[in-house]
Formats: sequence, C-alpha cells, structure tokens
Amino acid sequence: MSETLDKPAAKAPLTIVGTRPIRPDGADKVTGRAAFGADFHMPGQLVGRVLRSPHAHARIVSIDTSKAKALPGVKAIVTAADFPDLASEMVEGSEASSDIRDLSLNVMARHKVLYHGHAVAAVAAVSGDIAEEALARIKVTYEVLPHVTDVEEAMAPGAPLLHDHLFTEGLEARPAQASNIARKHRFVRGDLAEGFAAADVVVERRYDTKATHQGYIEPHACVAAWGEDGRCDVWCSSQGQFTIRSYCAKVLGLETSDIRVTPAEIGGGFGGKTTVYLEPLALALSRASGHPVKMVMSREEVFRATGPTSGGVIEVKLGAKKDGTIVAAEVELKFQAGAFPGSPVGTAAMTALACYDIPNFSIVGWDVVTNTPKTAAYRAPGAPISAFGVESAVDELAQKLGLDAIAIREKNAVRDGTKASYGPTFQNIAYVDTLKVIKDSAHWNTPLGPNQGRGFAVGFWFNVGGESTAAVHIGEDGSAVVVTGNPDIGGSRASMAMMAAETLGLPIEKVRPMIADTNAIGYSMLTGGSRVTFATGMAVVQAAEKVVADLRGRAAKLWDVAADQVVWQGGQAVCLDPAKADKKPLTIEALAAQSARTGGPISAQAAINAQGPGPGFAAHLCDVEVDPETGVVSVLRYTASQDVGKAIHPSYVEGQVQGGVAQGVGWALNEEYVFDADGRMENAGFLDYRMPVASDLPMLDAILVETAPNPRHPFGAKGVGEVPIVPPLAAVANAVSAAIGVRMPNLPLSPPKVLAALDAKAG
Repeated sequence: MSETLDKPAAKAPLTIVGTRPIRPDGADKVTGRAAFGADFHMPGQLVGRVLRSPHAHARIVSIDTSKAKALPGVKAIVTAADFPDLASEMVEGSEASSDIRDLSLNVMARHKVLYHGHAVAAVAAVSGDIAEEALARIKVTYEVLPHVTDVEEAMAPGAPLLHDHLFTEGLEARPAQASNIARKHRFVRGDLAEGFAAADVVVERRYDTKATHQGYIEPHACVAAWGEDGRCDVWCSSQGQFTIRSYCAKVLGLETSDIRVTPAEIGGGFGGKTTVYLEPLALALSRASGHPVKMVMSREEVFRATGPTSGGVIEVKLGAKKDGTIVAAEVELKFQAGAFPGSPVGTAAMTALACYDIPNFSIVGWDVVTNTPKTAAYRAPGAPISAFGVESAVDELAQKLGLDAIAIREKNAVRDGTKASYGPTFQNIAYVDTLKVIKDSAHWNTPLGPNQGRGFAVGFWFNVGGESTAAVHIGEDGSAVVVTGNPDIGGSRASMAMMAAETLGLPIEKVRPMIADTNAIGYSMLTGGSRVTFATGMAVVQAAEKVVADLRGRAAKLWDVAADQVVWQGGQAVCLDPAKADKKPLTIEALAAQSARTGGPISAQAAINAQGPGPGFAAHLCDVEVDPETGVVSVLRYTASQDVGKAIHPSYVEGQVQGGVAQGVGWALNEEYVFDADGRMENAGFLDYRMPVASDLPMLDAILVETAPNPRHPFGAKGVGEVPIVPPLAAVANAVSAAIGVRMPNLPLSPPKVLAALDAKAG
C-alpha cells in the first residue's frame, strides 16, 4: 500500500512526471539479457584470483612466488612491488572523501596486513583451478602482531597500533604520540551546562551497533584489458565509472585518459560499490600477462575483503522541560573505520540532531581504525547509527514526560527557517508533515495485542548535488535518446527518460535512456548520496530544453518568422505570427525529417555542478510481536512517511522507501559481523549472515509527502534513496522495548539477546 499527501498544484499540467510507466530495463532483466559484471567475456581472457591474509594483523616478512610462477598455465603474478608507492592525497566523492594512499594500500597490502582477508598477491591463469593452485604455492612469511577489532579497545592507551604515522586530527594541538584515533569531529551550539541545569528531566544512555554489510546480491566483478598502446579498458559493476577510472589511474600511476571504463548493470550496491578492490589488480595482471583478465569475488571474499559500514558506540544525554521542550543534548559517537581512516562518523554527527531544534548541544565523533575491513559507504552513511541512539533516547524521554512518541517530536521539530544542527538554515522542508500523516494514519490508531509493541522514529539525510553531464539526441523518426554517466541503481533511467519526455513533449515510449562509458559522455560524479534524479535530472532537463530551443528555431526558419513567434506546446512547434496563421504545428518527427535543411542533426548537451538538492526527512512507525518462549521478533506492520519533494516515478520512490526499511529491519534484528578471538569473521556467507527475506517482512506501507517540492529542481524532486534506512533501527528497537518492557540498547536484537532480557526481567 502507498499513498501521497497533498500534491501541490503544478505550474503546468504534467503528463508524464508523477506517473508509473514500465521500467525501461525491466524486460532485459526478467529475461536474463541484461549484462552484469560477471557476464563480460573477451577472447583469450585469463582468470584472476587473490591471495588474502590469514591474519588480522601481521608484518609481511617475505613473499616467494617462484613455485607459483613455475606452474603451467600461470601467466602473471603481482604483489605490492608492482604498484607505485603513493603519497597521501584526499580525493572527494559524493559519499565521502578517500585518501588515495590508503586506497592503494587496501587494494594490495604493503609491509603489513591489517585485517583478515587483506590482499597480498594476485594471480592470472588460464583457468580458475590453476589460479587457485598457484595461490596455494605462494609462500608468505608473516610476523603476527596483536590485533584489535573493538572500537573502544582500539581507542584505549596501549592498544595495538595499526599505523605509526596516524596522529589524531581535529584536536586543539597535535598529540605527542600516534594512536588509532584518526580524527575528532565536533559540532557545538549554546551553553551545554546551562541547558542541562534548566532541564526538569534528563535521560543518559549508551548504545552500540555492529558492523553490517550492504548485502548486495551481485559480488564485485570486472574484466580488464591493457592494450598494446598502453590504453586500458575496464568493464565492471560499480556505482560510478568515472570514480573507477580515477581510482585506477591513481593506484597504477596512469593518466585518466589512458583508461576507459564501461559500466555494467549493477546487482545492488547501496554505497558498497563506490570504490575499487579488483579493478586495479585486474589491470596490473593484464599488463603483466598481455591478456584480458576477468576477476569475480566469491561471497566469502565480499564479506572478508570489501567494506561494511561501521560498528559504533553512541552515548546520548538529553535534558528536557516538563512540557517536552528539549533544552540540551550531548552526543558522543565512536565509529570503527576499519583498517584505514574514514568511517562515516562525520556525517553521523551532522545528522544526529538534524530533526530537532535544540538551543544547547554538543556532538563529538571519533573516527577509529581497527583490524577489520576498511568501511565503505552504506546508504545514508553513519546516519542510521547515530539516529538509533538519539531516537531511542528521545523515546525514553517521552515516556518519562508522559508524552507520546509523535508529540515530543512535533514539539521540538525543525521547520522552515530553523538553523540546522550542522549549520545551514532549513527551507522548503516537510518534516512536520511526515509526522502528521503518521499521526493521522490508521496504523497509529490501531490497538495492539499481547506481546506486541509499537515503535516510532524519525530520520534525516542532506542529499547532494554535484557534477553531472547529460546529452539528448533526436533521431530521424522523432524519437529521443537520453545519455547520462550515472549507473542506474534505483530507477534513474526511468526518471531521466520521464523528465526528458515531459520537457520535449514526447510519449515516454519514444525516449530511450542509456548509460555511457567514460569516453562517450562528460564527467559525472558517481551514483550515490541520492544525487542522480536531482543533479543528473537537472542536466537532462537542461539538455532537453536546449533541444526545444533548437526545434523552435528550426520551425521559425521553415516558416520564415522570428524565433520569438514560435512556442513549444504539447511536443509541437506552434506559430504565433498572425500573418502565418495557415502554418500548422510541427511535431518533433516532422522537424527531424527536415533537419538537413535547417542545420543538421538535432542534439544538445548540458554539463552542470548542481546545487541545492534539498534535504529529506522521514517518520517511521513499526509494530512487532515478541515470542516470549524464543525471543524471536516478528515485524507485524510498518508505515514509513517521507518528504520526497516530488516523486518523478512514484513506484520507484516507494521501492526506495521499502528497500531502506527492509535493510534497516535486518540491521536492527539480525545482521552483524561476528569476529573470533583471532580477528577472523565467523559468518562470512548468507547462511550465517542473516538478512531478511520476503517471508520475514509484512507489506511495507509508504506515504509520499509532496507538500514541499524542491524549488531548485525543475520538477521539485529531492533525493529519496538515503533517508529510508535512517529511522528503522530505532523504530524497531523502540517497538521491541515497548513489547517486552525492557530497553534494548545493543543491536542486533537477535533472539538470544531478547530472551536474555526477558529472563533478566523475570528475575
């Protein structure tokens, strides 16, 4: 079920935007014709495999590849010696910045391995079996070092040190000694002591979450070919072909112009495919062997060697007046970054209190390295973790004050004109409306049964804009091709085609979207941060508007009138000159048929750096039932409302909301990285890493709130993909706590934990 709240009147009637056409990639995907990363093959290609560390932390004393090289069928072996040593260099991306030196060290270990699964060598052979045998013949001598996987243990004095060059940034003075604390983030407003002194009720709690994986079904895969002329080709599953090109060039010491990256279809990413793991290795092996090299990760490798999101500790202290006004808040966040700095603790700190107008607060975040895989982005990076702590504490605060969960949030809600906790002033937001639609819903007003509980939570994400390029080409038959540089991970092909069709006045069936390689379209930031429908959509509309202007000019030329005497209406050029009243409107097809007479091919491109994406808010309501005999939690009902600005394709937007909820429920109830005493992940597979499937969830109801369209976007769109995963952790935890009468501060809420809480309560 889904519904939409109060669509405002559009400037002009929309015929395509806001409808639900069939997805343009649907037929290829359901028939198996769509080509994913592992589907690419080249003549003479080799199979690549990676040798990974069996230790969580160890010094590499030596690597002997002689026996592996002697194996018939082995064509190339690469180690750290085959990659340049790089200086520290920060490179910005839509999800987070990356240090190229750390990125390179993560692709291939040098001197030390920093987590179980860290790559130490790679082999290319004529078959997978021979490649595996070659890996077994490589002799690596290690000096095993003490390791640390827990974030607070890593912060403690005397903890095993991962990097002797790492000195905490963000402090008033440079520390005298290296540590595992990479950076301190801090946001402060008002007088914290004064705020808590004025509070009538104070809640102070500690929460923690574990590292969780994005859970994409398609593993990382690529084919790389190093040409005789030094030009390289890469075909891969990624969220951004330009990012892959840039990272590969940096890691291998090449120019970006030497590499062409072609994006495959992507079988899920959610932030986890915004970086490189295999691509530089495949290119290095191709260079060494003279053959194309194909590499595909196993599921175990995906878990052991790619980036999950952080595990974290969240400490929250809230103070409020008797009427529910929150007057002070103190939040401390400690996040695992994995083997290299760069956890999402910065964005977690920025979003932690973003839904609340609080006069006095302090938010501190710590970025901490541990002997675990380097973290990667995961849908609203960091925000679900900080929201879990804050929203759990707000829930408890409401109970102490005798307020319902929505009332306390309405009391303290940010509105247009409120200065956000992270700096800017909010405008054109519909956060209060997302609360209202939940309060007015049948779900909120339905009574619960025995062993059942209801939880509520809210969430926020900034959304981003950035650089995008798009082109629109008109065919001889009057159809249009829309070319962009962003892989489609959530329906962007449909939205691009729809916005172009709306602008051009074409039926959606006559617009074909396509995603081009890095040589065929101008630079575009990667697909992430909920940016594509906003930013790339703006580029598409601008390119389509240029085409319309061109078409008007061509019609004016054919009619021998001034260009301002031609308007574009309903996909046709219409003459306004009364002296030319006999001129019938000209369609795109008619103008395309005469393009040779009026200037040649009809085509336009737009390249922009989009600003003003518009923040997104969500409010989620969850009902659960807890089995008192087993501790198993069942989600009975879930309703999510979201400020979407304007839904370009409502079905896709609903899918984004439902998908975020499903992932958040899994994060709350089951998902976690489990490490043994040696720092080895014990559940590196979908059998033991338990993600929810369809039978674990009810129908997820989505309410799309369109009362505050984004004025910066031609159709009012805001990003929608990040926000839905922010509230579920807290909404589920609040529901479980309500059902059993015990506050559950540690995720996931697996049956043993819930049963233990029930047993402790019983006495």
